[in-house]
Amino acid sequence: MRKRILIVDDDAMNLKRTQMILKKEYNVLLAESGNEALLKLRNEKIDLILLDIAMPVMDGLETFKRMKEASIDIPVIFLTASGYEEDVRTAISLGAVNYLKKPFFPDELLKRVALGLEEQ
Repeated sequence: MRKRILIVDDDAMNLKRTQMILKKEYNVLLAESGNEALLKLRNEKIDLILLDIAMPVMDGLETFKRMKEASIDIPVIFLTASGYEEDVRTAISLGAVNYLKKPFFPDELLKRVALGLEEQ
């Protein structure tokens, strides 16, 4: 059975690009906000999450904290365009399995996703 990956990003172009890269090997679900992601996590079986850090209303770090509070234990790879080391350190300290700086190469995304799925 194909693994299911949830991509969470407020930028529609980023969602589509990431989906195009992953859809050959994985079932891909999309969410445009932290709130939408949390809703999908309650109703869907997800194997790995690609979570953008910088989003309006609820950023990726807050979304991740709420997942932990709800005992949702799914590997998370944070996506960041900012490259702020503090954000990356916070994400890793919260339990993220990895991070990827945007824009990324397709091969690097596929490699990190495969490694993240091994964390299960």
